[in-house]
Amino acid sequence: MRRFLLIIAAASPLLAQPAPRINPQALFDQNCAMCHADRIALRQTAEAIYKSISTGSMRMQAAALNEGEKRTIAELLSGDKLNIAQFADAKAMPNRCAGNARLTDAGAAWNGWGDDASNTRFQTEKTAGIKAGDVPRLKLKWAFGFPGASSVFGQPSVAGGRIFLGVDTGFVYSLDAATGCVRWSYQAGAGVRTAITVTRLGRNHMAFFGDMKATAYGIDADTGELIWKQKVEEHPTARITGAPALFEGRLYVPVASGEEGAGGNQRYQCCTFRGSIVALDAATGKQIWKTYVIPDEPKQIGTTSTGVQRWGPAGGGVWSAPTIDAKQHVLYATTGDAYTEPAAPTTDSIIAMNLENGRIEWVSQGTPNDAWLAGCDAKNPRGNCPQHLGPDQDFSASTILKTLPNGKRILVAGQKSGNVWAFDPDNRGKVIWKTALTSNTTEFGGKIVWGGTADDQNAYFGLGPGGIAAVQLREGERKWFTPLEPAPAMAKHPGQDGPLTSIPGVVFSGGWDGILRALSSADGHVIWEYNTVHDYETVNGVPGKGGSMGAAGPVVVGGTLFTNSGYIGVRSGVPGNVLLAFSVQ
Repeated sequence: MRRFLLIIAAASPLLAQPAPRINPQALFDQNCAMCHADRIALRQTAEAIYKSISTGSMRMQAAALNEGEKRTIAELLSGDKLNIAQFADAKAMPNRCAGNARLTDAGAAWNGWGDDASNTRFQTEKTAGIKAGDVPRLKLKWAFGFPGASSVFGQPSVAGGRIFLGVDTGFVYSLDAATGCVRWSYQAGAGVRTAITVTRLGRNHMAFFGDMKATAYGIDADTGELIWKQKVEEHPTARITGAPALFEGRLYVPVASGEEGAGGNQRYQCCTFRGSIVALDAATGKQIWKTYVIPDEPKQIGTTSTGVQRWGPAGGGVWSAPTIDAKQHVLYATTGDAYTEPAAPTTDSIIAMNLENGRIEWVSQGTPNDAWLAGCDAKNPRGNCPQHLGPDQDFSASTILKTLPNGKRILVAGQKSGNVWAFDPDNRGKVIWKTALTSNTTEFGGKIVWGGTADDQNAYFGLGPGGIAAVQLREGERKWFTPLEPAPAMAKHPGQDGPLTSIPGVVFSGGWDGILRALSSADGHVIWEYNTVHDYETVNGVPGKGGSMGAAGPVVVGGTLFTNSGYIGVRSGVPGNVLLAFSVQ
């Protein structure tokens, strides 16, 4: 996509450059279509485009542009003027909450990514405030519109009667959970995709998150004032997509990157990024330890056919929130593929790290020899491309730590291969069972992306090809599978890549087609659905529109179901800018 942006920029009379001799659509087809199937879907707000090419996922592809050129491109492609701060700040909104009551520890909560340190994404009936039998009577209660946003990719957290949520413009908001009135906003240095973790430290409450420029933040949860921020990785493509995990006064931050996308550019010196977990003091942001997924530092390993320097080893991004195991005093990190050959044995793996010092206790690898870069052709490797292109089978979702009714503990992980694994956390990650949820688990990944949920009997996973499956925790038996076809108007957007959420008797999923669905956990039949892809009258007066759902999942707490709508991602989803609240009526 970004090469396409550069061609458009060159064509603009505002940049005083000669018109391109190459067809922009042809260049798009050759370089971008593998990730962005629909050029029209790239039409986003000026703020979203500017963030992407300045500090976000595509900053490496636009590195040759100066500041003025970046702003011009953002405004040219969007048709809007770039001036987000004046209207996106909470102070500019008409629905400011009355009073300045401080946050309390009372009330039901969904805090952080998985709601608990085990990342089960399961809410009890008492805390959820919604019974399975009431789900068919869910109705839209209110909608909040995020100014300038195209992807509402930060999952909402709910604590003390408030919602905390970040969007692609870099703004983080605190809203009242009952009415959607806005309390404060904070603008980070880049888009905020992580869920936000809220806790009391001393007399104050703090909110923790990371941005798409690999900076972690600790802010006052009552006021939105910055307390500290810490750059956790200096690599120019580094980003934080997984929510930081909080445990005993420490914040454990996962670090991923966009280098596997930048590596497809034959002029880029690839590859030097290594995924990591960084432990910070939650009160001050000071780094306590940092452990790289790949221990060896990258070194020069040759040049490409065009004379560009090549580096390695690299890869192993940590895309999702770590899972905390208090009993073993470790965290479990899931890692992505390698970018260079030979692939490190810690890529596509589950890694157990000591909470105290970051020491790697054990590793269990799902797919060896998986070296992959975007835009590479296995039959015709070129530039930075691996000679033996892997299938891109990251463990991109958080693990789920469960204790079975018989007292046995298991660690469950879904992989982009379509396999679901169960490991023994008390026996150095020994594989207990492995279950394939798709017929082909050896080719290109993308079958299970952002993760599942688990109750006492089963784990549930959404599949990129479209559908949801249940797997018995004890033995790994697949209990049921429900195929889900997209709505006719959204036929180009199939799949359930987003994370699932469950309450007793019900599994919730948001699809690429923009439909929020509730399925019976007993047999998988759909008991309720709501199409979010339409315009909304919002409580803050911002024009609202729903779109695809992908990176974030539904949240159920205190009698309300919250979900984002609007996600673009690498598969060219439909943009949107709303947070929706549903209650039983």
